[in-house]
Amino acid sequence: MNLDINQARLSAELAKLATFSEAPAPAVTRILYTKQDLEARAYFKGLCLEAGLELREDALGNTFVRWTGSDPDLPAVATGSHIDAIPHAGMYDGTVGVLGGLEAIRALKLAGFKPKRSIELILFTAEEPTRFGVGCLGSRVMSGVLDTNGLAKLKDSEGKTPDEARQEAGFSDNLADVRLTEGFYYAFVELHIEQMPQLEQKNIPIGMVTAIAAPATLHIALEGAGGHAGAVLMPERKDALVCGAEIAQTIESVALTTGSIDSVATVGIFDIHPRAVNSIPSKVFMTVDVRDTDLGRRDSMVEAIKDAVWTISAERKLKATVETLNADPPASCAREITEATELASREFGLRTLPMVSRAYHDALFMARICPTGMIFIPCKDGVSHRPDEYSKPEDIERGVKVLGSVLARLSQA
Repeated sequence: MNLDINQARLSAELAKLATFSEAPAPAVTRILYTKQDLEARAYFKGLCLEAGLELREDALGNTFVRWTGSDPDLPAVATGSHIDAIPHAGMYDGTVGVLGGLEAIRALKLAGFKPKRSIELILFTAEEPTRFGVGCLGSRVMSGVLDTNGLAKLKDSEGKTPDEARQEAGFSDNLADVRLTEGFYYAFVELHIEQMPQLEQKNIPIGMVTAIAAPATLHIALEGAGGHAGAVLMPERKDALVCGAEIAQTIESVALTTGSIDSVATVGIFDIHPRAVNSIPSKVFMTVDVRDTDLGRRDSMVEAIKDAVWTISAERKLKATVETLNADPPASCAREITEATELASREFGLRTLPMVSRAYHDALFMARICPTGMIFIPCKDGVSHRPDEYSKPEDIERGVKVLGSVLARLSQA
């Protein structure tokens, strides 16, 4: 099938979407339910209506854009991603899968293609964990991983719950209706920038994702004893920062010693109290992100980190608490989608590279609802979550072509 991707239009739409940002260009900051987020959503919905597509939104703001097929009673084929962005990020993470999904549908319509199954484009709410500390908020609730009770326990920096924040943003429907049943979709495929340098280094245009790594998030709180930096002698100290630093180094060692390149662990937040030059830190709050493609190995790392917290804090006579915010299993991508991706890539003369997604995405949770796959495209130097994040227009075009072909194949099944 000959798919005419309007590269200039898609590039202009990506650039326009990037202007809805709290941070000045080239950085993009777009946090859930903020003015910039709502303006970006409105822009996206306007493009979809211009394309003649049907729109609906759920109680969290997950947005569903449908091209109705000839047999609308069949489960639809879905694609999509997110448009929220962490502070001082770039303009391609997530957005390529949303606007690229829209362009794939427009190209299929232009080619005269008639889907049997409906094709649905999803804009997921809050893939990034910026506001409430949990990634993939919308797809977690859609897949039933996070229920309304779990949502109620989450709070942002101002103490607002997701329920309070979403109602302020104008989303007031019943939260219980967000969850989708298993089999609601026939298949889901997400287009995304790689966020690693493998495709660029190997000069391969299409990454065929076979598995998505399993994330776990820990919150660690340490409480020691403060005091004057000159008046408390070293043998008497209960320095929370020093204790936290030792724990952080141990966390690095835990990931390095698993024997697998797929094991990673990161201390992303390290806050101390009271942050005064002449005061001994009395409290520390840390977040730990632990990931692996193997669930058993990931869980072993989590247990080793917890053991280290108890051991080190006890030796230093500090109080410690560890909270597991989430511990999600890995996902395997469906064979029928990887095969469709391979066939579509051959159709356009594009080489593919089977690969693992070490970052997790909404596809991880969609895999609980239906067969799921991902298509990666190169990004410059593998850089992401930075203002200099970049994917070439021609690489985006190739990815959208492959996505369009995959959606066409799946929609005829």
